Amino acid sequence: MSRIYDCADETARKDGIADAASAVRRGELVVLPTDTVYGIGTDAFSPAAVANLLATKGRGRDMPPPVLVGSMRAATALIEDLGNHGRDLMEEFWPGPLTLVCTATPSLSWDLGDTKGTVAVRMPMDPVALELLKEVGPMAVSSANKSGLPAATRMEEALEQLGDEDVAVYLDGGETDSPVASTIVDLTYAVPRVLRSGAISIEQLRAVCGTVIGELRQGRMKPVREDEVAKAGEAAKASRRAASRSEAPAAAGTEGADPAQASGDGASGDGASGDGASGDGASEGTASGSGAAAAGADTEAAPGGDRTTGGGTAAGQDGRTPETGQFPDGDRSEN
Repeated sequence: MSRIYDCADETARKDGIADAASAVRRGELVVLPTDTVYGIGTDAFSPAAVANLLATKGRGRDMPPPVLVGSMRAATALIEDLGNHGRDLMEEFWPGPLTLVCTATPSLSWDLGDTKGTVAVRMPMDPVALELLKEVGPMAVSSANKSGLPAATRMEEALEQLGDEDVAVYLDGGETDSPVASTIVDLTYAVPRVLRSGAISIEQLRAVCGTVIGELRQGRMKPVREDEVAKAGEAAKASRRAASRSEAPAAAGTEGADPAQASGDGASGDGASGDGASGDGASEGTASGSGAAAAGADTEAAPGGDRTTGGGTAAGQDGRTPETGQFPDGDRSEN
């Protein structure tokens, strides 16, 4: 049974933070308020505790949690390379709703999941969270909700989703200041890149860093009009009829030949009237057949980055986003 503390009461708050700190040291889970949404956290250096956190959320190792810290000094101990702008961003926006993805210190004895050598770090602007973090050190903290469900901005919402069996302590700090998640910036490139838009705008980031690559979102391709789809379909039918009338021996002898491919593989197939235009691909911003995808951070997956590109491109020729490593909680409810 979970223990719930009303942090608006000074005595209850003191008792709650002490209880939560003990729970974290035992590798148990606690729910705490932040300046964005409520988080569920545990000892970042306990692989079993982190695995329990992911299981409670209903997610896998491919979606590792970020790490919350109580000071910039604690953050720099976790990071091997802050890049050219990390220190400036910390000084400008911490504590606050900015998560920085950096190369992790390789000697750290932890297992947050499939981080690919990176760590996502944030120092929240919430007195209860900061007090707990200064007591226990870095915590792996994800949003206090089941994966795919809305983030909790009140303790009661977190309790409703997570229950009172897996979570040892709930710290009730009242409704959070903002339901908007933190902005996530990848600093593993020469030029900072926004992985997820949030409470800190790109204009604010550029005021500090100069050049910042904005978040790439799905759905940026030019919409395809219905008359264009119809014309493409009619053209494909005409091409197939012409090919059928010609009955070329070479075509007849080609094993496994696809008529749609003979007419351009995309006129009436996936590229036009199928998923690429009027089907799912239109809403997702992909053109099946061409391999051109405007892929960015989706609701569950971590957008990536080809480390050989220097951050200049975010979508590959095959339409997939290259890997960046850790993207803390790709769903938009993340802290």
